[in-house]
Amino acid sequence: MNQIVPEHKSAAKVTKAQDSHALLHEMIRSFTTLARTLNLSHAVKELGSTRQTVRRHITQLEEAKGTPLFIVEDRQYRLTDAGEKALPEALNILALGNSWLSGHLQNYQGLPLVQKTHSDGWSFWQQQRPIGELWTSSRPLLRESLRAWARAGGALEDSEMEHVRPYFVVFRDTPNGWICVELGDECSYVSWFGWSHARSSIGRVLEQLLAGDDFGRLVNMPYEEVHRSMGLRLDHIHTQMHREGTNALVPISYQRLLMGGRFPDGSFALLSVVDRCYDLRIEGLENTQIRSMPKDLVMEVDENVLKFGRKSKR
Repeated sequence: MNQIVPEHKSAAKVTKAQDSHALLHEMIRSFTTLARTLNLSHAVKELGSTRQTVRRHITQLEEAKGTPLFIVEDRQYRLTDAGEKALPEALNILALGNSWLSGHLQNYQGLPLVQKTHSDGWSFWQQQRPIGELWTSSRPLLRESLRAWARAGGALEDSEMEHVRPYFVVFRDTPNGWICVELGDECSYVSWFGWSHARSSIGRVLEQLLAGDDFGRLVNMPYEEVHRSMGLRLDHIHTQMHREGTNALVPISYQRLLMGGRFPDGSFALLSVVDRCYDLRIEGLENTQIRSMPKDLVMEVDENVLKFGRKSKR
């Protein structure tokens, strides 16, 4: 038998839910700030709020989630297991919301387009592209990397990977973030920054190579996406970066393929392959900007060499 809820009670529940959602952004700000500082006074000062407001936001969020997010012992805050699990999601929601409000995040044909421009002229453009484009692309490196990944079943040490592995940058997931564990001698990172700088980057956290704010988290999301799906992601990217022997920022245009791989012990390996080129399609970005990267920095990878390498490993 269906239970009939009095109209005034049902309306009250809807109103309460709507009020909570209206406060969601501020609730998440309070949660993520307190989770980072683990000190109510510091969080209140950083947020420009009051102790009562921050406490209320946390209580509302805990009620909505149906579980405590913090434990308070001797006036010291500590995240519960549920709080630890909720924190990455909350940070992503906050980053997406802030980026959307500031115009840094859009969708084009159902795929995300990230764009940011500073007053000093620096800019960053990243548009996700359909994986299927690789099969008809005139650029062989990413297409051959995709084939090798499929034949190897994602296993990094499989012989099918040997001929493309020199172009890989490999990351391992750790409690401290994504750590760079391998840089192939032929990879874009080495030829852009130079051997010495590249070798010094082994062991660095991925976030150290990106911005540390909401935008940095937004740019980092493709790596998390591939980790969750154990799949693939293709992005077209244009920005400006320092490189070996120069103090000025140099325009760089590239396609990047991220692949979910496996180390020999079965743990997850994030494989990144970058192909510097002019063959980009980014909505709103002029072709003149894409081609502002010096022509001698375009990566020339011979398809026949890749095919020969593949055959010689069999």
